[in-house]
Amino acid sequence: LTPAYAFTDFKSQGQTIDHVLVDIGKTTCFGLSPFNAYVGLSRSCGRETIRLLRDFDDNLFIRHPSEDLRIEDERIDELVKQTYLRYTKGKYNPKASV
Repeated sequence: LTPAYAFTDFKSQGQTIDHVLVDIGKTTCFGLSPFNAYVGLSRSCGRETIRLLRDFDDNLFIRHPSEDLRIEDERIDELVKQTYLRYTKGKYNPKASV
């Protein structure tokens, strides 16, 4: 008999646990994001001390975690491109603002 306890990924944030048993399998009540999986898997001291409770959906780690976040990432990427173009055309002159 081995004593153990369970808690949510939210409660485990910031903790390091010697050995973890993680369930990132598909649920019927709520969806899992890569963020949830990361928190659960990163609580251990190393991959040798992680055990997965059951199989999981491989797509969990290759799909974008949030559509809103994906759209925001694209918006920021476009701003970076526009800023670079303006800079290379001399639109930003650091001496002029002094």
